[in-house]
Amino acid sequence: MPKITVASQNPVKLKAALAAFQQMFPGRGFHVQGASVPSGVPDQPMNVIQTQTGSRNRAENARAAAPEADYWVGIEGGIEDSPLGMTCFARVHVLGRDGITGLGQTAVFYLPREVAELVRGGLELGHADDIVFGSDNSKQANGAIGLLTDDLVDREAYYTHAVIMALVPFKNRALSW
Repeated sequence: MPKITVASQNPVKLKAALAAFQQMFPGRGFHVQGASVPSGVPDQPMNVIQTQTGSRNRAENARAAAPEADYWVGIEGGIEDSPLGMTCFARVHVLGRDGITGLGQTAVFYLPREVAELVRGGLELGHADDIVFGSDNSKQANGAIGLLTDDLVDREAYYTHAVIMALVPFKNRALSW
């Protein structure tokens, strides 16, 4: 059974990675495990470059921590601030034992001003969400997207689609990547 090492112990990220692999490769069994590894970027990545770098670093550090795995998944949430507002997204890197690399990204959405101001003041998005929405540890549950959509889209579903996007080269091995 192929082993997936996700560069996190967050149960939302572990479930999202497993769900994505199961959807892309139906009928195959997978074992998923987490690894606490550093991202090499700030706790709250503030732009797409930091976020992408963090997801890649996490995947590479997961590979170093669990070299016996078949796939390594790095998921990094980030924000990007602009005159139009603060947006939220995550980047995903998947590395395969066979040398294939995949990249995915979640959908992008605007954060409310109340949350954005707290993030600009130095808080991580999850902590800002907890303050504004009166929640507790939302980053390990429904996250900002779940809080803002009344769980129509929760954090697990949000990440699952991005992992699926990162698995496109693995599903289409006959093509050049």
